[in-house]
Amino acid sequence: MTRPDIPDKFYFKIGEVSQILSVQPYVVRFWETEFQLTPAKNRSRHRVYNRQELETLIQIRQLLYEERFTIEGARARLKEKIKDKNRQMKLSWEDRSQKALLQKVKKDLTKIREMLER
Repeated sequence: MTRPDIPDKFYFKIGEVSQILSVQPYVVRFWETEFQLTPAKNRSRHRVYNRQELETLIQIRQLLYEERFTIEGARARLKEKIKDKNRQMKLSWEDRSQKALLQKVKKDLTKIREMLER
């Protein structure tokens, strides 16, 4: 399976996710428990997945179905990928002005998210 096209949206319902991944919804729910994903719930208490969670689920599908990893092997591989990504993203915090600027941006983004969730 080639990498699926992801619609230009922020949140996806479980039906949409299962369709994108070409798996049944119960498989997505199983992967949630096995890989400790915690999708948000909307007002109707239905699961909604953000883009990052969908990307993770795509990686899980690739590891399990295409690369033939076991659940445990896929879990270990995902942890390894996360560690690699964290190493690449380490920033030097020596410059306090950059740290302060990033903290302000984070605070502003949090406010925007809260406004959007209302």
